[in-house]
Amino acid sequence: MAGGGLADFKGTGMAFYDGLFEALGLEDWCGGDASSAPLSMADLLAQNSGDEATGPIFPFPSLDNLNESCAAVSQTRDLTKGIEDSFLAAKPALQTVLDPVTQPLSWLLDGALWTFNAIPWWIMIPLLVVVSWYASRSKGVTIFVAVSILLMAFVDHYDVAMQTLSIIFVCTSISVLIGVPVGIAMSKSDRLQRAIVPVLDLLQTLPTFVYLIPLIFLFSVTESKLYGIAIILYAIVPVIRLTDLGIRLVDQDVVEAANAFGMTSRQKLTGVELPLALPNIMAGVNQTIMMSLAMVVIASLVSAPGLGVNVLRGIRNLELGVGIVAGIGIVLLAVILDRVSKAALSRVDMTNMKH
Repeated sequence: MAGGGLADFKGTGMAFYDGLFEALGLEDWCGGDASSAPLSMADLLAQNSGDEATGPIFPFPSLDNLNESCAAVSQTRDLTKGIEDSFLAAKPALQTVLDPVTQPLSWLLDGALWTFNAIPWWIMIPLLVVVSWYASRSKGVTIFVAVSILLMAFVDHYDVAMQTLSIIFVCTSISVLIGVPVGIAMSKSDRLQRAIVPVLDLLQTLPTFVYLIPLIFLFSVTESKLYGIAIILYAIVPVIRLTDLGIRLVDQDVVEAANAFGMTSRQKLTGVELPLALPNIMAGVNQTIMMSLAMVVIASLVSAPGLGVNVLRGIRNLELGVGIVAGIGIVLLAVILDRVSKAALSRVDMTNMKH
């Protein structure tokens, strides 16, 4: 076994990098001694069994492999620790800025949770049915909403269903209030669109659990804004994209006609572009609602109340029945929100066709 830069129990392939560092004259920079980093699991097993750990003759020059031959090269875990230390160092400044800005979100979520649970069922259920009828004007959808809510109440899942619904209501409303103006601004500026689209791509492709990691470090798990921010970031993308798309797809002949009538930019936006783009915007709202519901279930890992808590309980405690019933409740809630929003979208399309 080669000496100097080689560890006692490393793969045979590491000798290649020993020779490489020696050929480049980097022995002094490397320190001349083998890395003092803890041995890998394979090396420890080989040491305990009395055998030498083996590996490929030419292993990939990763940080860990190079570190075994040269202690001056950092390990991968040094990189990850550096990222964590940098984030923790910036944490006080981030909290100073973000805490007062995001605190109203906690108040809204807590207030909505209290309101939805405080209203008696004999008021809330008829109210939801009336809202469903007003939005959809469909007897089938309205009957389905009533039956589904009564079914969840019958199996004692009414309270948790209302908690989930209250979170979706707040987060979807905020997503629409922020997303629609951002989408309008993107549609008016190609430069702004080019700047925002990569951010939207990042938000849309990040795994759902990744949203929670930095937020757990920034906020207490007991604060509602922790899961509220995660839900909004995850769900806001469709309404921004489809608002931008809808306005850009408005027939330019119609816009030119509005210009001929002497309309201002504000008048064109409110009187021409937004009404014609409304079907696309409503489609974005539908997708935002569905993505909010999906994230609410994931956010139960960080104290978000609702049906997701029962799903998590079923997984943790291997309570099959609890998990299945809660899962069916989530499906019913998803179908309710989807059917009502799509029926409302169909009404918007029909109205536009008449005009």
